Amino acid sequence: MTALLTIILSFIGALVCGLMPAGAHRRIRWVALTFAAAGLGVSAVCCVNYSGGEFGGEFADRLDAEWIPSLGIGFATGYDGISLPLLLVTGLVAVCGVLFSWSLESRANQFYAFYFTLIGGVYGVFLSLDLFLLFVFYEIAVVPKYFLIAIWGGARRQFAAMKLVLYSFGGSALVLLGMLAVFFLAHDASGEPLKTFSLLALQEGQVPAAAQQWIFPVIFVGFAIMAGMWPFHTWAPTGHVAAPTAASMLLAGVVMKLGAYGCLRVAVGLLPAGAQDWASWVAVVAVINIVYGALVALKQDDFKYVIGYSSVSHMGFVLLGIATLNLTGMTGAVLQMFSHGVIGALLFALVGTVIYSRTKTRMLDELHRLIDRMPGIAWVFIVAGLASMGLPGFSGFVSELYVLIGAWGSLSGWIVAGAGAGILLTFGYTLVKIHEAFFRERSPAVDNQAETAYPPMTLPEKTGVAILLGAALLIGLCPWLLTDKISPSLKLMLERFPN
Repeated sequence: MTALLTIILSFIGALVCGLMPAGAHRRIRWVALTFAAAGLGVSAVCCVNYSGGEFGGEFADRLDAEWIPSLGIGFATGYDGISLPLLLVTGLVAVCGVLFSWSLESRANQFYAFYFTLIGGVYGVFLSLDLFLLFVFYEIAVVPKYFLIAIWGGARRQFAAMKLVLYSFGGSALVLLGMLAVFFLAHDASGEPLKTFSLLALQEGQVPAAAQQWIFPVIFVGFAIMAGMWPFHTWAPTGHVAAPTAASMLLAGVVMKLGAYGCLRVAVGLLPAGAQDWASWVAVVAVINIVYGALVALKQDDFKYVIGYSSVSHMGFVLLGIATLNLTGMTGAVLQMFSHGVIGALLFALVGTVIYSRTKTRMLDELHRLIDRMPGIAWVFIVAGLASMGLPGFSGFVSELYVLIGAWGSLSGWIVAGAGAGILLTFGYTLVKIHEAFFRERSPAVDNQAETAYPPMTLPEKTGVAILLGAALLIGLCPWLLTDKISPSLKLMLERFPN
């Protein structure tokens, strides 16, 4: 039950922070950091201790208790090599979100109450071994997002919050419809209805192939909306831009991964025949994500919108890896979830807090040679941008390499070419936007503060940068730390696919 502590600690953290006096800013931030670090510590222990069981890739730390037995619903939790990297990235982003919000004083107790409720829901999704329980945690994670953006967000925060929630609940409705269809149609080898929401029991059973052809797209699209899949992606840049920094980090770092995880664990894991039928269409949409997100990012003038659309592009690689339906590509998809989780969160932290709090603008045409005015911050962003671009040595390079190799062996050459074009566009917008923000000169007549020197990063900011950039570098140099855990679990999933 070690992993279950991540959920328990998060909800306790929400309760404790929410009950603290609103003016106790210092105590609130230290309590928040303590609970976030405890969740990260539990995730790290789970990662270190995971062995995969006798056959490798099996679920560990399982809890299986009755909840509503008459409806086949249980409180079942556990983790395997697929969910482990996502538990880890949730802990990392949770800790760094607190660090980059260290100066927050406006209703800090309420902010962290919603913050930890969201994190508890995210942990719950990644640990659920019951479809109904997974859906409950998925919905728990939706509500705090609205309040975090609507109360503490920036311009157009009400619109962005409502748009995000409407898209989320729309996707949830599709997911619920598909889950109910699986519940009623799944049967065992003898043809007896299973009538259960148990993920493990449903994996051992089967849904008629004809039914999978319509259930798979319903569930996949329902989850993929939260993963930022085109054309349902527009909530993501809008939500990212309006959200406060910590919420932006969670949205990019872990919330978008909820959708991708659901696509992989539920849609592909339970409906393999449907996945095979729809894989080529998923791949086409994934390439559109990659190319479209990169092209739109290239045209943006708002720094935060650049990062928002780059997230849409990078999530396309996750969807493409899932569409390969082979071990290499799907390993890359899970690795990309981790990689984009840490790098995307870092970029939003740098733009939303570190740079904006000093310059008071996110508009690229209002910035002037920041490399001279905040050199340390500028170089950190340049390194983070190159990591996002897929620079060898960082996790993004390894994950995208896995996806492309997997796609080469199973998908059309045009798909691979499209993904390759997306990578070139990523190089383009990354270098162009770095130049515009940090090296481009503006006339002093236009900007009277053009030569103002800005203060360096604070200790909490430096710590957050070190954690996220260090994680990306560690996995980039030693990807086996995660791939050795991811691949056996995916291999078990693929063994259940029809020949």
